[in-house]
Amino acid sequence: MTPISRPSRFGPSRRQVLCLGAAALGAAALPRIATAQTDRPIRIVLPISAGSGVDTIARAASPALGKAFGQPVVIENLPGAGGITGAAVVAKAAPDGLTLGMVSNNHVINPAVYRKMPFDAIADFTPISVVGATPLVLLVNPKVAAKNVKELVALLKAKPEGYNYASSGNGTIIHLAGEMFMDQAGVKARHIPYKGTGPMVTDMLGGQVEIGVVALPAAQQYIKSGALRAIGICGPARSPAAPEIPTISEQGLPDYVVEGWFAVVGPARLPAAEVKRAHDAIVAAFAAPDVAEAMTRQGNIIKPTTPDEAARYFRSEAARYAALVKKANVVLE
Repeated sequence: MTPISRPSRFGPSRRQVLCLGAAALGAAALPRIATAQTDRPIRIVLPISAGSGVDTIARAASPALGKAFGQPVVIENLPGAGGITGAAVVAKAAPDGLTLGMVSNNHVINPAVYRKMPFDAIADFTPISVVGATPLVLLVNPKVAAKNVKELVALLKAKPEGYNYASSGNGTIIHLAGEMFMDQAGVKARHIPYKGTGPMVTDMLGGQVEIGVVALPAAQQYIKSGALRAIGICGPARSPAAPEIPTISEQGLPDYVVEGWFAVVGPARLPAAEVKRAHDAIVAAFAAPDVAEAMTRQGNIIKPTTPDEAARYFRSEAARYAALVKKANVVLE
């Protein structure tokens, strides 16, 4: 099968207006991107809950984004329906550059997973940049007698469907990462979907489920303490945040490559000048020393693409995920 290529949930609304200041994350050193004068803030909609990985990334970069834009930046969490609720707000917004969205893999997964969508995930958005990625790691509870991919595959083959693998929900990138592993390794395990990463990790720690994929930043503390054991990094290369953990691809599954990415989009028909303005602000903000250091500390890899590269990537990822979703028979109402 075709692997997912490289470039890495839900609660009440939360709104925060971030004022500009010279002390904010060192943002004073950033160049200001040329823009028409306006007192209206730029709203960045996050279709996920506060405290999640993309939320942490957006809030770490928001002071620098505000400085680069020359305007206040509002981070607004609008979770629900696997990211559809917040994305729909961006799709329906006026194409004036004042409403943007920060989305992740689910943005292009959802059309294959849900029977009905309130928007076209490609046609109803203007790609601005795939900003970067967060490494994912395959983990097992320590009671599982496997320390690497070869040993885990042997256990699963010896006892088909005798083990459980957890996910943060049906159709999520965590679910599909597990499905990809089972498919490429030629093994089976019982899928146990949870409502979010938190309860999933809790049950992995307790041994109620044995196997799961988690974002590396969220898993580091458990790996270091021995509460969970890392089998392999899911991405294309070892993570600088945990170079001792080998990739799954270097352990006998060369086509296994999947990571959580995050991107900035606007509504369709966003004028070219606004696309350039937003792209330039993103590049400047994520290159700011304090933001770059925060991203590295969190284990994120920052490599902003151009708008054209982002458009091609969205189409490619949508096709790849659709093939995997069909193979895994994941369909939600």
